[in-house]
Amino acid sequence: MPANRFPAALLLAAITLAACSPEPTPAEPTPVPEAEPTPQVVAGDATELRDAIQAPQDKARAVEDTLMQAADAQREAIDAAEGGEAVPPEGG
Repeated sequence: MPANRFPAALLLAAITLAACSPEPTPAEPTPVPEAEPTPQVVAGDATELRDAIQAPQDKARAVEDTLMQAADAQREAIDAAEGGEAVPPEGG
């Protein structure tokens, strides 16, 4: 039986020593990384970006004008038809 006591005594000694050890020191605070500098905007990049945004808007305005003109022409044709006046069709 003495052979069975040795591992138990060793385990008891390890637990006792672990309980008496000093508390761990707190970890050093993590350094805060510095903010990266903002890249300088090159004038050509800003112009390309502006043009890329502006082009679809200009196209939409042109389509809007075309649609408004077509709507006005249709309205005039309807008014003329109701009044009995004949309006020749456009483009023909």
